[in-house]
Amino acid sequence: MKRLVLLALLAAPAAAQTPAVDAARANGVIGERYDGYIGVTGSASAAVRSQVASLNIQRRSLYSRLAASKGVSPQDVGITAGCQLLARVAVGESYILADGGWRRRAAGQSAVPNYCR
Repeated sequence: MKRLVLLALLAAPAAAQTPAVDAARANGVIGERYDGYIGVTGSASAAVRSQVASLNIQRRSLYSRLAASKGVSPQDVGITAGCQLLARVAVGESYILADGGWRRRAAGQSAVPNYCR
C-alpha cells in the first residue's frame, strides 16, 4: 500500500516533465538517482538543468510531507521512492546507485539494487 501511494504521488512530478527533460532522459544526459532525485550525468543545457532542479524541489517537498506524516526522515522516503523510480528506468536510460557510478540500463538488466528487493 505504501508503495502504491508513493508511486501515485510521484506520477504528478513525472507528468510535469517537458520534452527537453524527456529527450535528455532518453539520451542518457539525466537519470534517476538511488536517493529519489534526478541527476545530471554530463553536459546538459541550462534549461534542462533548471528543469531538473525544479523537479527535484517538487520531489523534496513531497518526500518531506510524506516523512512528516509517517514519522520518518525525508531521506528514508527518498530512498524508498528511489527504489520505485529505478524500477521504471527504461533500457538505454541512465541511473546511479549509492556507489556513485552512472550506468545505462541494458536489455535484460535491472536498475534496481538488491536492497530494494
